Amino acid sequence: MKAVETAINHIATAQDILWTPYGLNEEHVHKAFAEIFSHKVDFADLYFQHSLIEGWSLDEGIVKSGSFNIEQGVGVRAVSGEKTAFAYSDDIGLKPILQAAKSVREIAGVGKSVSKSLKTGKGLNAGAGLNLYGPLNPIPTLTSTEKVELLRRLEQFARKRDPRVIQVMANVVGAYDVVMVVRSDGHLAADIRPLVRVNVSVVVESKGQRETGSSGGGGRFGFAYFDDERLKHYADTAVDQALINLEARPAPAGAQTVVLGPGWPGVLLHEAVGHGLEGDFNRKGSSAFSGRIGERVAAKGVTVVDDGTLVNRRGSLNVDDEGNKTECTVLIEDGILKGYIQDMTNARLMKMPVTGNGRRESFAHLPMPRMTNTYMLGGDTPPEEIIASVKDGVYAVNFGGGQVDITSGKFVFSASLAYKIENGKVTYPVKGATLIGNGPDAMTKVSMIGNDMALDEGVGVCGKEGQSVPVGVGQPTLRIDGLVMGGTQ
Repeated sequence: MKAVETAINHIATAQDILWTPYGLNEEHVHKAFAEIFSHKVDFADLYFQHSLIEGWSLDEGIVKSGSFNIEQGVGVRAVSGEKTAFAYSDDIGLKPILQAAKSVREIAGVGKSVSKSLKTGKGLNAGAGLNLYGPLNPIPTLTSTEKVELLRRLEQFARKRDPRVIQVMANVVGAYDVVMVVRSDGHLAADIRPLVRVNVSVVVESKGQRETGSSGGGGRFGFAYFDDERLKHYADTAVDQALINLEARPAPAGAQTVVLGPGWPGVLLHEAVGHGLEGDFNRKGSSAFSGRIGERVAAKGVTVVDDGTLVNRRGSLNVDDEGNKTECTVLIEDGILKGYIQDMTNARLMKMPVTGNGRRESFAHLPMPRMTNTYMLGGDTPPEEIIASVKDGVYAVNFGGGQVDITSGKFVFSASLAYKIENGKVTYPVKGATLIGNGPDAMTKVSMIGNDMALDEGVGVCGKEGQSVPVGVGQPTLRIDGLVMGGTQ
């Protein structure tokens, strides 16, 4: 099916869910815009949303929680210069929409002029979107009993892996999100977004010592993705991580040559570099990357993209939450900073292209520039050669939590699975490894780039200003020289 046909079908579905039951139509939307534009406002939009979310969790073979939530509403935004007014209602109907419109119009005093692009009375124009995933509602593809049974199988796989497993916790979540954006420039867009995820965490014990491990995955498809082979993979990964840490020695401290594994370790790239490339931080001059387009910010060979167009990926979107198609945006190319991640407001104020990165947690939140799937492209070096090149260092395979200061670029990350490298060989596991550094500085210390670029398995959640959205990360095996490690040795 062509993207244009998909977009039209999505709009029809969204209108059936978000407008028809409440007696809404285009005329009512134009009334809301007319209310807003009775004062001087530069731009306005309405964001309609209907979400279904179901979750189940299992602990020690017992269902510990089950939930099913329905959330819906409409967010109304008016933009005037650098100021934004926003109101929302969880009651979809003409009266609450007009009340929200009246609330936001008061910003108009600093607007340039009444918008000449307002399409009131002239009809709305359907905007083309991508066709990256099917408009599936994944929640009813398995019954509640079948979802619990899925978790029981996951637990059984984990326990069969090793008798030292003493606790297994697993959860499964399915979501169905219908969104529609109507803009004052006449643009109309909609998206039907499925999302599923499975996670498993284990505790192992040996000789009085306990360690934990976790794994999981998901994306924009149905629960059929989680067949027994995949569930076994998640269980094995979690158990193996915990068992390896039982044998781990204290991590070394000080400046180290660090080799980062492919896939999920890209979360360090996401935090230490990606957030610093979001448009709002750079417009305000609060990012370590502000005003540096065209400058070298990373070693040669380092190319970083934000790509919302990957099929079925957790961070992908057919259209963003401002109704624009997502793109593959080159942020850093061969070490040179090429651009920023932009929503409409920051792109306009910075006089830069919109990149389709306007995202919001829900109708009750304002959109802002956010990442989708952010990853570094692969190089041409086999990963075994990178390991062999290190005389003394650490191989970080997986990461847990971390944090970054956007202004300075400083980051702190904890490795949940890491090994010592000695004379070009991986020798023994280490624990307590914490990577400390500065994002822009760390990128200049990349000395080798593997040919094994991989994306994470589909569990990423990004937080910013109190809003959480699903994202993806990825990278190839990387060698970074002189990265400071806080260890226990």
